[in-house]
Amino acid sequence: MAGNLSSVTESAPLSTLRPFLNVTESVLGRTWVERCDPAQSTIAVAIAQTHGLPDVLARVLAGRGVGVQQTEGFLNPRLRDLMPDPNVLTDMEAAANRLADAVQRREQVAIFGDYDVDGACSASLLAEYLRACDVPYLIHIPDRITEGYGPNVDAIRGLKEQGAQLLVTVDCGTASVAPLAEAKHLGLDSVVLDHHQAPETLPEALAIVNPNRQDDLSGLGHLCAAGVVFLTLVALNRALRGRGFFNGRQEPDLMASLDLVALATVADVVPLIGLNRAFVRQGLAVMRGRRRVGLAALLDTAGLAEAPESWHLGFLVGPRINAGGRIGDAALGSRLLLTEDPVQAGKLATELDQLNRERQAIEVEAVAEAEAQALLVLEHAPDLPVVVTASPEWHPGVVGLIAARTKERFRRPAFAFTVNQDGTATGSGRSVLGVDLGAVVRAAVEIGLAIKGGGHTMAAGITINAGDVDKFLAFVTAKLAEPVTSARINDHFAIDAALTAGGAQPGIVTDLERAGPFGSGQPEPVFVFPHHRVVEAREVGSGGHVRVKLRGGDGSFVGGIAFRAAGQPLGNALSGAIGSPLHVAGTLSIDRWGGGEKVSLRIIDAARPE
Repeated sequence: MAGNLSSVTESAPLSTLRPFLNVTESVLGRTWVERCDPAQSTIAVAIAQTHGLPDVLARVLAGRGVGVQQTEGFLNPRLRDLMPDPNVLTDMEAAANRLADAVQRREQVAIFGDYDVDGACSASLLAEYLRACDVPYLIHIPDRITEGYGPNVDAIRGLKEQGAQLLVTVDCGTASVAPLAEAKHLGLDSVVLDHHQAPETLPEALAIVNPNRQDDLSGLGHLCAAGVVFLTLVALNRALRGRGFFNGRQEPDLMASLDLVALATVADVVPLIGLNRAFVRQGLAVMRGRRRVGLAALLDTAGLAEAPESWHLGFLVGPRINAGGRIGDAALGSRLLLTEDPVQAGKLATELDQLNRERQAIEVEAVAEAEAQALLVLEHAPDLPVVVTASPEWHPGVVGLIAARTKERFRRPAFAFTVNQDGTATGSGRSVLGVDLGAVVRAAVEIGLAIKGGGHTMAAGITINAGDVDKFLAFVTAKLAEPVTSARINDHFAIDAALTAGGAQPGIVTDLERAGPFGSGQPEPVFVFPHHRVVEAREVGSGGHVRVKLRGGDGSFVGGIAFRAAGQPLGNALSGAIGSPLHVAGTLSIDRWGGGEKVSLRIIDAARPE
């Protein structure tokens, strides 16, 4: 579809790329390469000259596969240009018509969501629309520990007893054969709005709208669930308009709900390409208006005084909403996003913030144990393609975070399991670019190794028998050996350009923001500060961050921070280089603390000069 652009150098063979500053092994063991190959460098010049753009912005665009003719549309992605007809999604017409029937009849709609940010946003999107149409609804977000992921028979029976006449699952349901069969038995129509990879055999439902079902040809598989829900609401709105429902009444403001779509898109780490870029760009603009009192309260609680950017959603907002589903009340997120009461919003935001602090403390201890387990295994099998760790002590709500941290540390796919008292092990996996975890988990389910499981390319959830952890390790090792080997061959760190401390001015960041939003599939520009002397490197905060000050050859300074780097190879390299020159790589942001503006560097790698 239009705007579906990816970074050419992210997947190009390493042998075709030029080492940047001759760095073939950084402190994190990576080869640095120029993101722009020679052909793209030529395109960058043409972009700058044709569109009158700064050279650094043109280079960033060319390095992400943007051509001269695509530049204008890429810099200004518009929903009206990128929005497809929702009916290109399989089953969309049936879903929209059934929802339109429910609205016209004012049937009570049961919304069954997932306990993560995408689930909370998806449930809130649908509920907000129904509320605007005066349609009664129920929201059920399952408890991670007692219910697990997705619809379950007991919950569906409970929703029916509360008067539900239509069941809509959001961010779940694609593989829920038994629960949706029970819904049908109870007389409930079911509509599934999801994006997870789908099995060949789908459950019985009136409609299953999922761009990743195997018979869907929409090309919209990169959407998160909230994106699917938004398209469903567009289709529903059209159906209701055609039936004359809005004669004499105001239509719901779908554009005002794009803040939820943006938040879910970033937090669920789906590719920021095509329609997703437009969703996030427009959604951030809506969020800056602070019309949603719950999000405004959460931004205030997180201490964000400036206008939110894409990375704030992933690092500040998302984790706080997720905290409810991880270690607290899973429904807190949707209640916060839907409340119109500033007092209640403040209380909910404070509760989520406190849960997030507790989650961080739990995570630190569990990650340390997981890394110790992984180091012991990798000492004897350093080429193991995947890391699998497990403990009965880990909280089920942090296994995904453990998997993410071990993946980052050891640069290979990782699974983390908590062992339950009923003899099962509940796990979560995180992957690296080019390795499809969702397919591996589905294969484990199909052969009976896993009790249940699902997910997408970069993340998956799974439940197995506790005694089968070693069998699971053997299975995924065999399945992932080849794709992980291929991923390692292409494991390089793409650099957009070099800068100096004196040249790192706020204007550069402002220029670069035009190429955003940045995130998965749309990497944030990375710059190297070559031969800069490390003046200061000290640990700050409770998360093990390392704050750094660098001095360039002209005497100018630039400050930066390496998140979660203390005691890790990157943090040790920065601390060990005080007084010495170092090549430091990172992304740029503007620090507006104290009313001024200065550039700050988020450090993500370093290398010792030859």
